[in-house]
Amino acid sequence: MSDTYLSISKESRGMYREKASKFISVAFPVSKEEEIRAKLQLIKKEYHDANHHCFAYRLGQKASLYRVFDDGEPSGSAGKPILGQITSMNLSDVLVVVIRYFGGTKLGIPGLIKAYRIATRQALENAEIITRYIEVKFIIKFNFSDLNEIMKILKNPHIKIHEKVVDQECTCVFSVRESMQGAVMERIRNISNISILLNN
Repeated sequence: MSDTYLSISKESRGMYREKASKFISVAFPVSKEEEIRAKLQLIKKEYHDANHHCFAYRLGQKASLYRVFDDGEPSGSAGKPILGQITSMNLSDVLVVVIRYFGGTKLGIPGLIKAYRIATRQALENAEIITRYIEVKFIIKFNFSDLNEIMKILKNPHIKIHEKVVDQECTCVFSVRESMQGAVMERIRNISNISILLNN
């Protein structure tokens, strides 16, 4: 089973016009909901005169968290097609906002679905798609005398150390690529007087 997923490296944009309505799409890499709230505030400030700020996002290494928002458009005509494009490109940790300036002619639900879909696709096609690793987070507690041995194990390009407390009893918080966790944790367990806690 793969321990990788796809995301985008940085903000990207697209635009689509239909019957004088303008749809501006902005895709952001995000990792938590607080970031999403901040991005939405920025967009609403930048496009304060727009009629609608519709969005969808997909979060998590297994894309388990998602949300759609139609912002006054007919139900299912904006957020769902935005999410559909994120999903069809198999992306996660991504927020797409589509800003609509109404041009005076109603597009109908099929027309709206098409417009939001195409605008989203443009922003995502303009993005740099990157591969990220699914990671598992651990907390370990160990004696100071074992510090050097532990640090040798954790000196690995697929391990990220998030926090380290060095004292008589040391604590280390780290994440490891999912496919490598078995080998790494086996080496750590071979050190006596160590406690391991999964921190996901």
